[in-house]
Parts: sequence; C-alpha cells; structure tokens
Amino acid sequence: MARIILQFPDKVSFTTAITVRITDINYGGHLGNDKVLSLMHEVRMLWLQSIGYSELNIEGAGLIMADAGIQFKSEAFFGEVLTAEIAVAEISRAGFNLYYRFKCAERVVATGKTGMLFFDYSNRKIVSCPGTFIEKINALNSL
Repeated sequence: MARIILQFPDKVSFTTAITVRITDINYGGHLGNDKVLSLMHEVRMLWLQSIGYSELNIEGAGLIMADAGIQFKSEAFFGEVLTAEIAVAEISRAGFNLYYRFKCAERVVATGKTGMLFFDYSNRKIVSCPGTFIEKINALNSL
C-alpha cells in the first residue's frame, strides 16, 4: 500500500508552541487525526499574523487550500506542549506549499503539507502570487 511521505524542508520559517487540549483527544486517548488538520490551520494563522497578513488579505489577495496531507509519526496526549514549525516551499505563479511539523521534545508527532493558492474571493477565481509576499518569504528564508 502506498503511503504519503512528506519531506520537511531544511529552512523553518516559523515556530510556536501548541498545547494539546482535551478536545483534541479521541476515543483512543491520543491526539485525533482530524485535530491535526485543525492544528495546522491554527499554526498557519499564527504564522500569517506574525508576518502581517491574514488568510483573507495578503497584499489584497486571499488564500484558499487546494490540497492537504498528513503523515502521522507518534502519539500525542492531553497537556503535552507541541513545538509547531512551518516551512514555506515551492512558491509558484499562483501559490505555494506550507509544510508543518509537530514535535514533543525531540519526538516527531506528525508532519503535514497544505497547497495554498492565492484567491480573489470577490470574483471567485485564482490570482497571481503578490510580488511583495514573495520578497518577504525569500527574505525570511535567507535568515
């Protein structure tokens, strides 16, 4: 059976801490698979905020998710503090990929990827990646 394999890029663009909440726990007693996608969304919003943007306004354009993938590595439990990392890669004419990694101490809990496209919500269509955004990301990735 083919499995999703994600290669987290070398350059981390953003790091934050996320505590596993009781509402993140499933009937197996660990972090639920559906909650990992929610954590990815939370971290993405924090990252965007840290660089002066929101999902609805990046130099006038919004973002829409085109695809998502998650690779589970180990369990996480209520109260554990996860280090959440984001890396930006594969910037194209109309979008980019965001990679996520969640760790508890040195143990990787999960990695994820979302394909993000720039979107004009007024006209309901994909638009080009703003040049200022590319410049900002390239500057962050060169630090």
